[in-house]
Amino acid sequence: MTSAELSDVEKKSLEEIPHPSLPEGSSIYGGTKVFPDLQAEDGETYFTLVHGIAHESSVSFVAVLQATRALRKGFESAMYFYGPGSLNCLATRGFPTTGTSAFPGEHNINDQLKTFLGEGGKVYCCRFGLSLHGAREEDLIEGVIPTHPLDVQDALIHYARKGAIINSTYQL
Repeated sequence: MTSAELSDVEKKSLEEIPHPSLPEGSSIYGGTKVFPDLQAEDGETYFTLVHGIAHESSVSFVAVLQATRALRKGFESAMYFYGPGSLNCLATRGFPTTGTSAFPGEHNINDQLKTFLGEGGKVYCCRFGLSLHGAREEDLIEGVIPTHPLDVQDALIHYARKGAIINSTYQL
C-alpha cells in the first residue's frame, strides 16, 4: 500500500494520539438497559408513519426496525409510508438490474419490510406519494397495501382511536 507524503505538521498531528487507541472489540459503552423490556398487553397496537426517503438517512430504516421490534413484542403493528416515504416500498430498487445491490445495504429496507410483512405486520403506501416520483403501484413490494391520499389522516385517526402507540418519523 502506497502512503501519501505527509508534512511534519501532519505527522505530528497523527502521532499525538496513538491509533488505534483501543484494539477492535474493545468495549467503550456500558450495556445496562435502563427500562424494562416491555411486551404488548392484549389488544395493544403500534403504528408508524414514515415520511423519509430510503438511503437519505437512517430515519426510514430505523422506523422499520422499531415497528418490527414492536411486532415481535406482541403489538399489532402497522406502518404507513407517505410522501417521499412511499419510495421505501418499491420492489424495483437495484442497479444495474432490480434486486441487484449497487452498494452494500441498498436493499436493507426492502429486506426488512419483507420480514415485517412475513411476520404479520401491515404496510400501507400512499398512491399520491408514489405518483409524485413517477413510481408505479405495480412496483410495490408484494403485500404492501396501496392507499388513497386522504387515507393518511384517517389511518392516523383510526389507530389513535384504537389507543395505538404512534411513532411518526419525518425527514426533510
